[in-house]
Amino acid sequence: MQAGALLLAIRTRGGVTGAALGARGDREADDLILAALRVARPDDFILSEETTDDRRRCSASRVWVIDPLDGTRDYADGLDDWAVHVGLAIDGEPRIGAVALPTLGRVFASDDPQPGLAPLTDRLRMVASRTRCPPVVHGVANALDAEVISMGSAGAKAMAVLDGRADIYLHAGGQYEWDSCAPVAVALAAGLHASRIDGTPLRYNREDPLLPDLLICRPELAARVLALVAQLG
Repeated sequence: MQAGALLLAIRTRGGVTGAALGARGDREADDLILAALRVARPDDFILSEETTDDRRRCSASRVWVIDPLDGTRDYADGLDDWAVHVGLAIDGEPRIGAVALPTLGRVFASDDPQPGLAPLTDRLRMVASRTRCPPVVHGVANALDAEVISMGSAGAKAMAVLDGRADIYLHAGGQYEWDSCAPVAVALAAGLHASRIDGTPLRYNREDPLLPDLLICRPELAARVLALVAQLG
């Protein structure tokens, strides 16, 4: 993905560091993605983390939901677990998505068939936020005797479940539509479970883009995890 290559180039050439580096990456990747979408899909609306929200999108059927740099802090700190998210919600459903993990040289897409899931390991693995890990994650992990693996970007965590490095991604306590639309579209297309942590479907293109919680996991684990979340409150 061109945006991922651009972000790698920005970080490599130096000149700025820290928050300024993250801000530059966000801005330039956003400009690139929006310019491409406006040429390719001029009639569609766009909801991006880095662009002023046009609320006319709420009455539209097709809305692209973009996070040009998911994991800005991780990117600025020189870490690898950041991503680029491009998702399309149609009538509120996450139908199409692509998640780029530029430092791994990988793009996961909803129209790119993934190999079947590997067999479960002896011990379950959960990916969780490095900086904002909510108590419910530790509660579920303890109940399952699961290993908790800390990661940055939501896209990086979701794709870790897809490619077999983890089995469960559970988050509560603050995300927005751009954090999950593309990863959820890719996960669903690959046969994973994706929902709110109360089990209800994830819906996009709402007036308020806050979408604070998320469960992406192997389908055979979904009922068990959702029951534990409900039990833990």
